[in-house]
Amino acid sequence: MTTLITNIKELLQIEDYPKSRVCGKEMSILPFLKNAFLLIENDIIKNFGTMNNLPNIIANKTVNAEGKIVLPTWCDSHTHIVFAGNREQEFVDRINGLTYEEIANNGGGILNSAKKLQATSEEELYKQSAVRIKEIMKLGTGAVEIKSGYGLAKDAELKMLRVIKKLNENFPITIKATFLGAHALPIEFKNNKSGYLDIVINETLPSVAKENLAEFIDIFCETGYFSVEDTERLLKAASKYGLIPKIHVNQFTAIGGVQAGVNFKALSVDHLEEMRDEDIETLKNSKTMPVALPSCSYFLSIPYTPARKIIDAGLPLALATDYNPGSTPSGNMNFVVSTACIKMKMTPEEAINAATINGAYAMGLEKTHGSICKGKKANFIITEKIPSYGFIPYSFGNHKIEQVFLEGIAI
Repeated sequence: MTTLITNIKELLQIEDYPKSRVCGKEMSILPFLKNAFLLIENDIIKNFGTMNNLPNIIANKTVNAEGKIVLPTWCDSHTHIVFAGNREQEFVDRINGLTYEEIANNGGGILNSAKKLQATSEEELYKQSAVRIKEIMKLGTGAVEIKSGYGLAKDAELKMLRVIKKLNENFPITIKATFLGAHALPIEFKNNKSGYLDIVINETLPSVAKENLAEFIDIFCETGYFSVEDTERLLKAASKYGLIPKIHVNQFTAIGGVQAGVNFKALSVDHLEEMRDEDIETLKNSKTMPVALPSCSYFLSIPYTPARKIIDAGLPLALATDYNPGSTPSGNMNFVVSTACIKMKMTPEEAINAATINGAYAMGLEKTHGSICKGKKANFIITEKIPSYGFIPYSFGNHKIEQVFLEGIAI
């Protein structure tokens, strides 16, 4: 099956050879072709170029993209899409003055989600999560990482991970799974954090590895949750099973989580709303990707990740949604890209790079996703007729997507 996209106004994020990520000043460069074509063979990008150099091709399907922009689908490297129910009451509570920490202390937050998830069957959890997967696909996401962490008990965590695996098997979107057993302390372990970590490390983790349910390991390294010492203990245990760290750090306080992540060769450190100079220095000369979650900052009214400081220091940056029921009930990467430009002062080029090629790197998918490159997955967005790619973040709240192709098929 061959598909030919012709007369593309601008074909974005093109590469002759796949690069792993873009850093610093390179993030302001977004390679593109005007008046271009894109050729797809089955689920792979076969060729691209200018219309002047279009070879004689008889395709099974031809799409005229005159006046439209084509770019790779978004790569969302940090989500919690598998959850039960919602937490809309907490949204109202915050409007009425309660803080995120106060809601958590009152039994809300992660513990609220855990209670609902434990009471939800695997089949029902899959059904609810499948709705969200379909939603983000329509919004242009072609690869996504999904964490467990709302189980907070062995059986419930494994249930979440099995749902993630089933979603990956049943949908064309590429899904990466992360085990986040250390997301919060269950009520019964409120005064026994070490005891809960014992269960995560000695009981749940071996089962996750045995069933091959996750590629990554995560922990909420934050004041009031898990310390740097807890983080190091878990990551050391997970390394024996080959799980790669992708960890929550510096959301509300900076306590050394970035340093722990880099020391354990984390693929990414995520949130980073609070960044010290020493955190930025630690990330230099590392292979760890900083990941910002601007829609979380928007929803909770907390500081935004200092993108300019990070990029101007020569570092890379990825963008992700943090889609979850408590702090970011949205998987809209288009809004994330807009918010990064509006609130974090990223340029459209930087934001698109952060949401495509760098997002792919933050999931270990840089060889197959994140750019328009021969041999990569045929995952791309065709916009409506728009003036330029700068219009994508400019038109916040309206994604301007006409069609999404995943693995060569229009969804």
